[in-house]
Amino acid sequence: MKTPLINRRQFIQILAVTSTGWPLLTNAEKLTLGQDTEKVYKNLSDPWLSLAEVQEHLFPADDNSPGARDIYALRFLRNMLDAPDTDAEEKDFIIQGVGWLNDLSVKNHKDSFIKLSSDNKEKVLRQIESSRAGSRWLSLMMGYLLEALLSDPVYGGNKESKGWLWLEHIPGFPTPTTEQVYFKLGTESNVNTRRRTKA
Repeated sequence: MKTPLINRRQFIQILAVTSTGWPLLTNAEKLTLGQDTEKVYKNLSDPWLSLAEVQEHLFPADDNSPGARDIYALRFLRNMLDAPDTDAEEKDFIIQGVGWLNDLSVKNHKDSFIKLSSDNKEKVLRQIESSRAGSRWLSLMMGYLLEALLSDPVYGGNKESKGWLWLEHIPGFPTPTTEQVYFKLGTESNVNTRRRTKA
């Protein structure tokens, strides 16, 4: 008997239900960390320009679901990379990955990643995925995308709770303010370094 296929929304719902590590939830009225809304995707330069393009390719919008840009995944990524508990090596690894990405794009397709067709972007990412370091880099990118979709908007992603609305999620209460985000709780000395994957 064949197992029925699930769609993207159902897959994300399963992840949301089974995960216990997402930050606390909030209401849409509260301020968010990071750049003002109108500045998030304006005047980007690398590494952020390429990272935004990778996010959009990995998590594009369609008629039924938001994409990376809709949930402000780039602002979330920037906020998390600047958070005091983010491992410095992990941050450097993500930024260095942009160099590898564009080097490979130029080598194979004579142009930077953002200028490639969707098919050629997919080829480059598939080639990156074939190496241990590349697979780790893409895993980190997907991890941050899922967190941007599912975390409280106070952290800068999940703009206007679009991820929750898409998944029909009702957030818990009480919810954090910008002064109650997880990395501001307790003293600075109690902040543990957060690292998503092993080297």
